[in-house]
Amino acid sequence: MFAFCVYALTLFHVSWWMYLLILIAPDISFVGYIAGNKIGAVCYNLFHHKGVAIAIFLAGFILKNEWLQVIGIILFGHSSMDRSLGYGLKLDEGFKYTHLGVLGKV
Repeated sequence: MFAFCVYALTLFHVSWWMYLLILIAPDISFVGYIAGNKIGAVCYNLFHHKGVAIAIFLAGFILKNEWLQVIGIILFGHSSMDRSLGYGLKLDEGFKYTHLGVLGKV
């Protein structure tokens, strides 16, 4: 899914720096953890939920807004990359607790 999103960005003829965004931009949502675990999890999950990414892409498609489509692709691609690395959506207990299990636990 990540590779498909990188390919999809080529179809939109975006600048090279947009490819960097797919790697790092959604992680700015970590800032929410300053307000505590619950707010942090909500912020993180908002930027890392594939359903939100698809909704943004579809809104862009319906509204014929290419930027919304690109943002949706970036969010979806980043979320796909994170899942392949074992990072899931966050739970309220803290950053290392995800829907895929506890980070760092073997």
